[in-house]
Amino acid sequence: MDAKHRVVIVGGGFGGLYTAQALRKTPVEVTLIDRRNFHLFQPLLYQVATGALSPANIASPLRGLLSRQRNARVLMGEVVGFDLDRRQVHIAGADGDAAVPYDSLIVATGARHHYFNHPEWEKDAPGLKTIEDATDMRRRILYAFEAAELTADPKAREAWLTFVVVGAGPTGVELAGAVGEVAHRTLRNDFRSIQPARARILLLEGADRVLGAYVPSLSRKAAAALGRLGVTVQTGAVVTDVKADRVTFRRGDQTEVLPARTVLWAAGVDASPLGKVLAAATGAETDRAGRVTVLPDLSLPGRPEVFVIGDLANYPYQTGKPLPGVAQVAMQQGRYVADSIARRLRGEPPVKFHYKDRGSMATIGASQAVADLGWTRFNGRLAWLAWLFIHLIFLVEFENRLLVLVQWAYNYFTRDRSARLITGAPPPSPGERGASAP
Repeated sequence: MDAKHRVVIVGGGFGGLYTAQALRKTPVEVTLIDRRNFHLFQPLLYQVATGALSPANIASPLRGLLSRQRNARVLMGEVVGFDLDRRQVHIAGADGDAAVPYDSLIVATGARHHYFNHPEWEKDAPGLKTIEDATDMRRRILYAFEAAELTADPKAREAWLTFVVVGAGPTGVELAGAVGEVAHRTLRNDFRSIQPARARILLLEGADRVLGAYVPSLSRKAAAALGRLGVTVQTGAVVTDVKADRVTFRRGDQTEVLPARTVLWAAGVDASPLGKVLAAATGAETDRAGRVTVLPDLSLPGRPEVFVIGDLANYPYQTGKPLPGVAQVAMQQGRYVADSIARRLRGEPPVKFHYKDRGSMATIGASQAVADLGWTRFNGRLAWLAWLFIHLIFLVEFENRLLVLVQWAYNYFTRDRSARLITGAPPPSPGERGASAP
């Protein structure tokens, strides 16, 4: 009996997990490798960052998800390189590197934060891609109110109660709206020396409107909804510096230095470093964000057995520019690659990948959202309910769906956020990097 075709998937996000699951009935051996032991539902990370959900609500162990799939196994490890000639993936382990052989390789390692050639900003303006990012952001947001309550200095208090979100795409809009809810609703009766509702929340966007990928009418409605939550939107604002106690930005010819102790980054992404490793080995091109330009079947030039999908892939054949970095793209590409492998094993010719745009949604607070489904556009409570339903459906485990539904119902009726825990050390004081604030 011939050995089964070996499929190795690097990355347990939407693309990697959906590829593995779509191969469950294909006569192959699937190995899923990830440096974490869980699949993370990234679209709800901002709710962890603002205390609405706990990390376990939006994460599911990969071994549990694939435990009943007999042709799949999971390896937890850091991929450090590829030997494309020998068809091996190298993983760093406690006892040295391990080599995992493959016949087909799918790389779906996603993206990370991009600070526009200023990596030093990351320590003072965290992004939102991992559970650790979300809990760090939650710590910073909630600690700011505690520090403001403690200090008697009016200027220091104002800086602690100033929150700046950089980038007004869906993540920035959702994050700013959630911080507005925390300040104006959740914490309104919790303090004695400060009034949380007097917090200043700024959303800075370099373009001329929020949600630039949406039609202008929905952008205007989103900006109005943010305003009702106490968020001040500043468009045409380009950040030029970030420090522990201030952010500097330029609007036209004017430069403003704003005292702020909490800066949150949602302005850009950069592809996983593994993309450049693959590109160098195969001769594939990478774009400015580090995404690998793939062929129409999502494979790499000269390496038909190697596929790149999700946020790591630049697929320009449909719109002339990369597909959006959303979960639906990764899911559809994962299913497509699984089907392509099955077709190859049956000796059938490949077909070109085609992305079916299901639309876009962004929520603003507890009862407002905007939705662009292509064939219809709407906003308000109906869009918010649609957003809730769709996100519940795509949570990968029934238990998580139930937990999130109950938590959302509780949050909606009480305006409370029960997961607002401050964990880890408080942010260091300016000029005392590495030391704890008093």
